[in-house]
Amino acid sequence: MSHELRVERLLDAPPEIVFDAFTDPAAQKELYADAPDWIVESECDLRVGGSWSISFGPPGREPARETSVFDEVDRPRRLVYRSTMVMPDGLRLETGMQVTFELENGRTRMTIVQSGFPTAELRNGFTSGWASILDGLERVVEARIVP
Repeated sequence: MSHELRVERLLDAPPEIVFDAFTDPAAQKELYADAPDWIVESECDLRVGGSWSISFGPPGREPARETSVFDEVDRPRRLVYRSTMVMPDGLRLETGMQVTFELENGRTRMTIVQSGFPTAELRNGFTSGWASILDGLERVVEARIVP
């Protein structure tokens, strides 16, 4: 059995700004701002077949590493990719990701659907992580809006 996680956030910016902020390697450190001492490294080749790699974690420890391959890139509406996460404890998790950016009354409804979790417990463990990342994305988006 596979478990799915669905997360939504309404952001006060157009889809182009939200999409670009989400995929910008330079913005990734801000997405982990709840852990300001963490080392965050990211590279993104934003095209079908391209890869997106992110490593993150506290200094002096083995980082978590996520490598994704894009199956669909429809800027600024949709991203579909396959993600492989390798945690410092050796846990390897492969999931499918669908991220949509829908214009709604001048704002963007961002919806993330992550599927393929082998257990509900593992899926639930990612819920707070996504909430924190989306809080960071809100800060990045706010900084990019021209007054």
